[in-house]
Amino acid sequence: MFELLTEKLTRIFKQLKGRGRLSEKNIQEALREIRLALLEADVNYKVVKNLLEEIRKRALGQEVLESLTPGQQVIKIVNEELTKLMGEGRRDLNLSGKKPLSIMLVGLQGSGKTTTAGKLANYLKAKGYRPYLVPVDTRRPAAIEQLWKIGEEINIPVHPSDSGERAEDICLKAFDKALIIGSDILLIDTAGRLHIDEQLMEELSRIKGVIYPDETLLVADAMTGQDAVNLAKKFDQDLDITGVILSKMEGDARGGAALSIMAVTNKPIKFVGTGEKLDALEPFYPDRMSSRILGMGDILSLIDKAQAEFDQKEAIELASKIKKAEFDLEDFKKQLAYIRKMGSLEQILGMIPGIGQTMKLGRLKADKRELVRFEAIINSMTREERRDFRIISGTRRKRIAMGSGTKVEDVNRLLKNFAQTKNMLKKFRQGALRDLSSLVSYS
Repeated sequence: MFELLTEKLTRIFKQLKGRGRLSEKNIQEALREIRLALLEADVNYKVVKNLLEEIRKRALGQEVLESLTPGQQVIKIVNEELTKLMGEGRRDLNLSGKKPLSIMLVGLQGSGKTTTAGKLANYLKAKGYRPYLVPVDTRRPAAIEQLWKIGEEINIPVHPSDSGERAEDICLKAFDKALIIGSDILLIDTAGRLHIDEQLMEELSRIKGVIYPDETLLVADAMTGQDAVNLAKKFDQDLDITGVILSKMEGDARGGAALSIMAVTNKPIKFVGTGEKLDALEPFYPDRMSSRILGMGDILSLIDKAQAEFDQKEAIELASKIKKAEFDLEDFKKQLAYIRKMGSLEQILGMIPGIGQTMKLGRLKADKRELVRFEAIINSMTREERRDFRIISGTRRKRIAMGSGTKVEDVNRLLKNFAQTKNMLKKFRQGALRDLSSLVSYS
């Protein structure tokens, strides 16, 4: 996400950091380039104008012109102003009311609304809630069927909606059913259209009038840029939405919608969809998103991902093995499996400061197939070989390669990587233990 904008801003900031001192002319030139980069990223032109004015006021002040590291100061200012533009702090869902609560998802056809309903249900389930999926798109029976399939996949109940019923009647019945089965949150997947029309808005207003949702969230396609912003403005005017979920963010190379919506509508982005899988939904943190845009990575989101996948008991056991220098290939395989579960390898590496730009420059290839090969190789080893890789002779390497469908060179590369990892852990095991212990206690 934001690939094009990040590349341009990184180039601008590199030039600024290369200067020992910055003059007013240098800063004005950089601001002009930043303005062009933002406009090309499809950021609302009024938003760009106001943002650049705030950056200009601060960048031409004493904190930059008299600084020993003026380039870094400008980057810091841009980071802070971008964060402010997107809403500063995290805006979570309002889930404090009387149960069952209701969350109403609205949006146009093709925005990913039904899939997002499943993702949000999966997210809430992981938080300990008992969601109930309610399909009310009676004009499109395929939407009801799609939500049923999603519910089965993530083991979440779906209301048996009848395509002949009115949407508001379905919601009332679903509310009563939720009380009976013990669900505490209704996720209402409403109808969409190819374009906003009066009939759609009347139906959505009727649903709001009978169910009084605790949250009314617009699902908008991030890749549509300013169209998504205009859509948010219109839905907010007619329905008074409480927030936005930007879907398909993984394909948004520009970032115009994410940077404009809060400033134009004063309604926060609450989540972003980052992939097709039902666990690819992330809470939206303006400060973290600003760091990604500026190519500074997003370590906090990476830690969140790791904590969601790593088993605490296994993490403690691993810490103990590292302390005793007993880390073996079986443990190595488990860590590879965790990394694969965390999502796209490119996305994970892109969260690490400096790695994302290295990947774009072609100096680092993120090949998830390598992880799959490594797992296959370890699976072809005997228990004794996994416990002590030093016994793996040339003959054994040939057997392992044949059994895993790989080459001897692949086996050698895995063993070399593991040996380096083991040596590093042995050298720094006390420090590694402290880091792992803090990670476990943090979660």
